[in-house]
Amino acid sequence: MLTTFDWLRCCESGAELIATTDLIKSAPDLFPVEEEIGPPVCGIDGPCMRCWIYPRLPESSDHYCKTCEAIISKAKGLGRISRDCMIVWGFVNFLPDPIKRDGEIKKIQARCLYLLDENHFMLIMLGHKLKDWLREVLLYHGSELKGLMLLFPTIGKGGSSSMGDILCRAIHQDSRFPMDRLRIRFFSRPAELKFPHRRENQGILTFEASEFLGLLEMATIFRAQLLPNEQDMVREAVSLKDNREKSFYWGRLMGFLRQEARDMLTAWKFKEWPENRIRLLYELVAYAPFTP
Repeated sequence: MLTTFDWLRCCESGAELIATTDLIKSAPDLFPVEEEIGPPVCGIDGPCMRCWIYPRLPESSDHYCKTCEAIISKAKGLGRISRDCMIVWGFVNFLPDPIKRDGEIKKIQARCLYLLDENHFMLIMLGHKLKDWLREVLLYHGSELKGLMLLFPTIGKGGSSSMGDILCRAIHQDSRFPMDRLRIRFFSRPAELKFPHRRENQGILTFEASEFLGLLEMATIFRAQLLPNEQDMVREAVSLKDNREKSFYWGRLMGFLRQEARDMLTAWKFKEWPENRIRLLYELVAYAPFTP
């Protein structure tokens, strides 16, 4: 009845998505293509209360089928890991070599990987590994790899949307561009996939792959040169609307920061950056590795 990809779309949270992807690889017998469906819903019985298709396990206190029981059980220990993860949904002209080779999973810093077909893949990794992974993909293939990669974080359970719903929204966008180059679409929050035009209108959604890698490099440098409280001070200073007040506080801030940080901000002309570009940099800092 359900394919492995259908099971991914049933996931409520990022933890369930990771658990399902892991189990598809480690325990494929849990996902039979042909299996008898459960009984109809009635007062004393019914199908699994998660997938609503397969029969419940007699010993399941939550009235789950064997597959859902295994997924939920495994997901219970993955909540903290899930919060630090980034999902990459890719629609490309061919699968990159590091992804095709199953033994390379640890090398490309992936938490788990799902290959839908020869052109689609889903990769889940720790967010701070994103820069190294993207650099390696571009190093392997350069301009030969074309298509679209959508990047978005996982979500927890209990929100207005499920992880499966967010994944479906990503899939809906994957063929919007021609296969003439590799593009990246970055969403800082899963809910933004419902309204992609908002980020697009602000110029902070779609980038060429090399351009996005450059932005990740800048975010890494920014995080290395400024402590968290200094990052907050910089953002507060550049957010001031009054130009005289902004110049006054910017001058005081420059006197407070270390020479390396001052040189970085001056070279980037950070004070003159538009608001949306500053917002994007701070969003990317959350996924930048810390390199003191």
